[in-house]
Amino acid sequence: MMKKSQILANTIKNQIEQNIWLSGEKIPSIRDACKRYKLSIETVLQAYQQLEDQGYVRSKPKSGYFVLPRRNVFTSENAQHKAIKPYPVKISDLLYDVLQRAKDPSVIPLSSAFPDPALFPHQALSRSLANASRQMPDNSMLTNLPPGSETLRRQIAQRYQVHGLNVLPDDIVITSGAMEALNLCLQSCTEPGDLVAIEYPAFYGVLQTIERLNLTAVEVPTDPETGIDLDVLESVFASMDIKACWFMTESQNPVGYSMSDRNKQRLAELVNQHKIPMIEDDVYRELHVGNQTSLPAKAYDSDEQIMLCGSFSKSLSPGFRIGWVVAGKKALKIQRLQHLSTLSSSIPIQLGLSHYLTFYSYDNHLKKLRKLLNERKKAHIALLESSLPESSLIHKSQGGYFLWIELPHSVCVEKLYEQALERNISVAPGIIFSSDKKFSHHIRLNCSYACDDKIADAIQTLGNLIRTMELQASTVS
Repeated sequence: MMKKSQILANTIKNQIEQNIWLSGEKIPSIRDACKRYKLSIETVLQAYQQLEDQGYVRSKPKSGYFVLPRRNVFTSENAQHKAIKPYPVKISDLLYDVLQRAKDPSVIPLSSAFPDPALFPHQALSRSLANASRQMPDNSMLTNLPPGSETLRRQIAQRYQVHGLNVLPDDIVITSGAMEALNLCLQSCTEPGDLVAIEYPAFYGVLQTIERLNLTAVEVPTDPETGIDLDVLESVFASMDIKACWFMTESQNPVGYSMSDRNKQRLAELVNQHKIPMIEDDVYRELHVGNQTSLPAKAYDSDEQIMLCGSFSKSLSPGFRIGWVVAGKKALKIQRLQHLSTLSSSIPIQLGLSHYLTFYSYDNHLKKLRKLLNERKKAHIALLESSLPESSLIHKSQGGYFLWIELPHSVCVEKLYEQALERNISVAPGIIFSSDKKFSHHIRLNCSYACDDKIADAIQTLGNLIRTMELQASTVS
């Protein structure tokens, strides 16, 4: 017999699919639903949670539950992915061109992977680095070798503990940025030729690492609102010999989704059940909206299958290149691999960061940073909505500083990339975020920069280029 909560969830789901409740509209409040359907608050809450997990509604604190757009950005791509199968990864030259152009000071870096450098406390960091360098003990070059500065590891562990995640300093290995942490984790649990489950689309750094290690990608479809398709992932785990998986659960790059706590818990349960090591790329966790920090999937990891990777590069200082991995029982193996590669991340910088965390308020900096990023994202969205054709779809993620945009299918993003570059504007084409180059009508934009006249003109120029391509395609057809 179907539960009352399931019956209510199905009722509202059908109403949404029949356009009784439209995208953006508020469904009945919990109190109203209790009266209308003669149900308890607990039953209605369970029903609404099911609707949220399935991507039909989103809750807004103190406001209620609102209907989400039912259009899936990946519908056409997933239709072509009828059977999930392994793909060898071959990185195109386009990716390296995108990375190079983002460094050119004459180019407006809407393709950049890093936030606006002006957002970071450079003077305070410089003072901390100078202070740490002056006071660095003679033996610190030895005592701070892997797993890294004990003080810094303790400070990172304390931050996790404050947010409800039980992490000990001995669980942590300090690395040269998050990419080294992620690379070491993947090396620790795979051999050349192994299958690795990743998101679709995925951060291009995942694809680069898989190619370098001669691994094979198994791309798992995602939903722009709810994240990884866990039903498909469960099927992949059951039918393929997956040796590892690499996922972002918070402010995913490039799409921007954050998975619900319930879905993170199910994800952790799946990797534990199948004994498959998971690398959780958690570099955007501090860039959420508001003051509430959600837990990573690692929080639900009962069997230590999940290695949690973080970094200060997106929230404090890209140039310092300090990351870490909460490796738990794999910490010793990670350290051994690090000894064979970089040996250690910069010891003066480790000590400088530790000094900053001790004597400056990192949390005050984060509070200001989140507020600014949220304001700038809203400003970028307003500019884009007035510049792009109506047939474009902007996915308005809640955290981070990226926007994932689906353009009209008559627009080729490679041509758009080239034409934009001729006007000193760089965008990240969607095709660099998958091994099969399927996202040929998508772009990722960095919206961390202040919306001054330069940015506004760049977005207007992009809109004009896209409209021209759309018009030319309609004329030809």
